[in-house]
Amino acid sequence: MTPTTDTPTGSSLDLQDDNLTPSATASSLEDHDVEVHDLDHDHAGHDHAGHDHEGHEHTHAPAPTLNPELTRSIEVEASAEDVSKAFQKVTKRYTKLARIPGFRAGKVPPSLIKSRFAKEVRQEVLESLVSDRFRKALEEQKIQPVSQPQISELLLAEGAPLKFKATFEVLPEINIDGYDATKVERPNAALEEGEFEAELANVLDHHATVEPVEEDRPLTDGDWAEIEFKGKIQDLAQVVGEEGLEDKDNSQQISGEDVLIEIGGKNTLQAFNEALRGAKVGQELSFEATYPAEFGDERLAGKTVSYDVTVKAIKKKTFPERDEEFAKQLGPYTDWNDFETKLRERLANRKKEALESRARDIMLEQLVAKYQFPVPETFVQAQIDARLERGLRALAQQGMTSEQMRGLDFERLRAAQRDQAINEVKVSLILDQVAEREHIAVTDEDMERELLMLSLQSREPVEALRKRLAEDGSLDRIREQMRREKTGTVLFDKLAS
Repeated sequence: MTPTTDTPTGSSLDLQDDNLTPSATASSLEDHDVEVHDLDHDHAGHDHAGHDHEGHEHTHAPAPTLNPELTRSIEVEASAEDVSKAFQKVTKRYTKLARIPGFRAGKVPPSLIKSRFAKEVRQEVLESLVSDRFRKALEEQKIQPVSQPQISELLLAEGAPLKFKATFEVLPEINIDGYDATKVERPNAALEEGEFEAELANVLDHHATVEPVEEDRPLTDGDWAEIEFKGKIQDLAQVVGEEGLEDKDNSQQISGEDVLIEIGGKNTLQAFNEALRGAKVGQELSFEATYPAEFGDERLAGKTVSYDVTVKAIKKKTFPERDEEFAKQLGPYTDWNDFETKLRERLANRKKEALESRARDIMLEQLVAKYQFPVPETFVQAQIDARLERGLRALAQQGMTSEQMRGLDFERLRAAQRDQAINEVKVSLILDQVAEREHIAVTDEDMERELLMLSLQSREPVEALRKRLAEDGSLDRIREQMRREKTGTVLFDKLAS
């Protein structure tokens, strides 16, 4: 449940968590210019010089939805003097750069610049002034937004004060008192002998060879029968006919060739064992087999099948010797004992990680249920985007074309992701609070190890990777994600009994 780095997740769009970075949005507002969109687009006070409205429809995309509980608005102003200075500064720069026939470079009159480039000059003034004044207003009022501001009620004209209203989301106030009283049961992760033997059998089976038995003899336990079969799935349904209830045969036909069946095998149906045991090559058999309700093939689960089977061959599966030579084929092992020891270690670690991961998820689910607080809609939509993007990448890897993707009902898909996305956002925000309380941080050494792993996975030099991630903001997101993962582990170790 803890958000993780992008890891792809299979064929469905019911995805696992992705990399959510709440504070990255807030920091981006400090580091970059505000993208200015006048939502009201009130033409009063709007400098229309050079702005031809004929055939120009003023349609704007709807503003992103914000959570009303976390929405804040501030009114911002700049003096007429500051506005005039900003216009003069931008106009002066255009004067130096503009190339207009009839005028030497740098000698274009400011009045001509203002008429010819009115729209461009106004937009630059807007971006510089709004960004600057918005940042200063946030600092003065000690507000930290987590979404891009929506600018409205904007008034800008040279020689007049700048006025606008900025609306944005902020983080919720979260009181996590009592988080360390949460009860978590530490799972028993001891590797059982049966689990080890099953995995060892899989390894041996994967490297086994199947060879025909030339001897003329009947099938016995341990043999593999190569068969050809035809089957009829019995499915009688009762329907109402002229004479009342009648049985209707809805039987389905199945068939197969060169199918291997292990006589006496743990996964072989008893009906096959009884029918094939003692049979010889060329013999034809007819029998019925009833499948358990939990059988993996839905067509056969809980059904009875009438089979006609022909034995085509008897085969023996030969397993490799458990010796030093085979161990070295499997990897960097000194002998067979070394292989078994390391196999046990891997299986034990895998089991421990899986069980503790599930236990941590339960812990986080308890914390989400314990603390009720609103979440920024900005984060929720970003999380839905990330989950859908991962799902679409997985579908593309499985062969879905762009045209097929365009046919998906994205509105329905987004709605289906919403509840999980909200929970993931809550987990991130809670873990951030716990990290503050527990004084958990990601060290530079931790980051270097992570970058080295990413470098090996992407086959990209570490320094080139570091530069790219720093430029697109991913470096901070990776550090945040590592901190949350570390916090989840520390918290689980603290609370698990």
